[in-house]
Amino acid sequence: MAPPGKRHRAPSTKIQVIKGRLLKFQTKYLTTDFAKRLVLDSSLLWVSAILLLVGELFVNVLVIQRVPYTEIDWIAYMQEVEGVVNGTWDYSKLKGDTGPLVYPAGFVYIFTILYYITTYGRNIRFAQYIFCGFYLVTVALVFSIYSKSRKIPPYMLIFICCTSYRVHSIYVLRLFNDPVAMMFLYLSVNLFMDGYWTLGSTFFSLAVSIKMNILLFAPALLLAYIASQGFYGTIKQLSICAGIQLLLGAPFLLTNPVAYMVGSFNLGRVFLFEWTVNWRFLSEELFVHPGFHISLLLLHVGLLAIFAKPWFRYMKSFAKLQPTGVGIVSQLILLPLFTANLIGVAFSRSLHYQFYVWYFHTLPYLLWSTPYSIWLRLCILGLIEMSWNTFPSTTVSSAMLHVCHLLIIYGIFSKRNPPKDLDININKDK
Repeated sequence: MAPPGKRHRAPSTKIQVIKGRLLKFQTKYLTTDFAKRLVLDSSLLWVSAILLLVGELFVNVLVIQRVPYTEIDWIAYMQEVEGVVNGTWDYSKLKGDTGPLVYPAGFVYIFTILYYITTYGRNIRFAQYIFCGFYLVTVALVFSIYSKSRKIPPYMLIFICCTSYRVHSIYVLRLFNDPVAMMFLYLSVNLFMDGYWTLGSTFFSLAVSIKMNILLFAPALLLAYIASQGFYGTIKQLSICAGIQLLLGAPFLLTNPVAYMVGSFNLGRVFLFEWTVNWRFLSEELFVHPGFHISLLLLHVGLLAIFAKPWFRYMKSFAKLQPTGVGIVSQLILLPLFTANLIGVAFSRSLHYQFYVWYFHTLPYLLWSTPYSIWLRLCILGLIEMSWNTFPSTTVSSAMLHVCHLLIIYGIFSKRNPPKDLDININKDK
């Protein structure tokens, strides 16, 4: 007998409730309109992100199991950190088969850990699965950025995951250090977007300590510090970044400071012409000429100066609106960061194939920040992919890559004023 005041529902009533809920679910989610929203509505991007992450796990495992591993730098990495394991703290004496160690101290610590957990670097298959984990974490962080920004449609995530064999190869078939640095970078960007500046600076500096290309984001980040943190806050964040570099590099700096600084932060290093992706149409004599390098640096700095004013305006708006927690506000910090990196890539003295991950995951955002049609955006994305998958590079592939970079930069510059619909979108999100 039921307690007083309580009555059991009749079985038929329960069935009717379940049927009602199923009908409600069907009319809300199992419709053509909702299917279109899953493809086009950026607020539902997280649904596609979860499904694609699961799919990426299986794809990467399949690649590891079926596609032969190609040795390029892994053994050299292990040889370099083995010197530290054996007690050598002088950077000038740390070498591998590919030459001297040219990465900062964070690289040494990360790959020393990998050295031990992969049985002194010999268990390459296990290393591949670790890099599969790095890949999945990186993609999850990128998806988180895009979900917060609500800038690109969900169907673009398919292009990120399914159109680049080169990127998958860089992670799980080549085991380069570039992906590790980018993983920390995207973590820091997520933290900056959420207002965790100190944590963001910490992980940004850790990314720099693994590979110096992360500094390409630094000009825009400096403007973000100034706009959001003020003078003393900027000094604090820069001190955090510098302090981490000093702390990680301390054993090497105390042993041979000149060798460490020259070896790990060598801005004058000359790249080999045979591996260049972006300057194949030049003669080798011009490619290695110091005047060419200086010209690229001047163009790089000049273009950053041109963008500095609108970037700073974005950052001030971000500082003002960010406490509201509105997702679309994050666009005001993302565009300067990603564009600064693209400019650095476009005017690099040389791009090697593993450098593709420096900006691959930012390309959809950058393209969707241009005034171009969807078809032109996809065409540019496809041509960039084609350029990076042409091996060895050719005059045509290198020139095509530069044209695509310049088109994106010009498109972003043409829309350098904040979008007119930003306030509308902010109020709508509220």
